[in-house]
Amino acid sequence: MEISIRGHILENFKNDNIEQIREAVEQSVSATDEEVLPGLGVFFSLLWNEASEDIKDQIISLIKSGISKAS
Repeated sequence: MEISIRGHILENFKNDNIEQIREAVEQSVSATDEEVLPGLGVFFSLLWNEASEDIKDQIISLIKSGISKAS
């Protein structure tokens, strides 16, 4: 049986409000458990697909900054 992680995550959050989604993101980011990473990846792909080129440039810049600080 093949399970669509993307479909499951989208279905799981489709009726959540902004505060509930924000809480889920914040909990996932602060978690040390890597099981939440696929969900964040789905959220990131939604963000990326909706973003303008300027916003994408800002996102990449923030990621690069975060990588530099984490090293």
